Amino acid sequence: MNVRVDPNSLVPPSQQLVAAVLDAIASGELHPGDKLPSVRGLAGQALVNPNTVTKAYRDLEHLGATEGRNGSGVYVTAAGPDVARAIRLAETLDAFRSAAAFALRAGHDDEVLRGVLAQAGETKGERSKA
Repeated sequence: MNVRVDPNSLVPPSQQLVAAVLDAIASGELHPGDKLPSVRGLAGQALVNPNTVTKAYRDLEHLGATEGRNGSGVYVTAAGPDVARAIRLAETLDAFRSAAAFALRAGHDDEVLRGVLAQAGETKGERSKA
């Protein structure tokens, strides 16, 4: 799992870490029972304070995607993939709705936006064939 935090983002670093871990779980990069990097290890990789990683891991556990095991580390739960997919689907659909509304307010034609969506669907189909 390769995680980077954008220090210029309006999204807090801990939430960027939560999103990155959820993406890794939802995509199948991390499976139930897999151990997440140590707090210090992920902090070093993401170039953030270890307290930021601790907060992200606490949030992931609260969501039910991971569980901490005393002295052993943080692991993906059996429900982790379902939880991660549900959260990421809801977040991305909300972002898509906001982007579509913003594009329409800016004056983009409905047909142009439908074309963009169709083109994205074609690209997805090409990736799944590969």
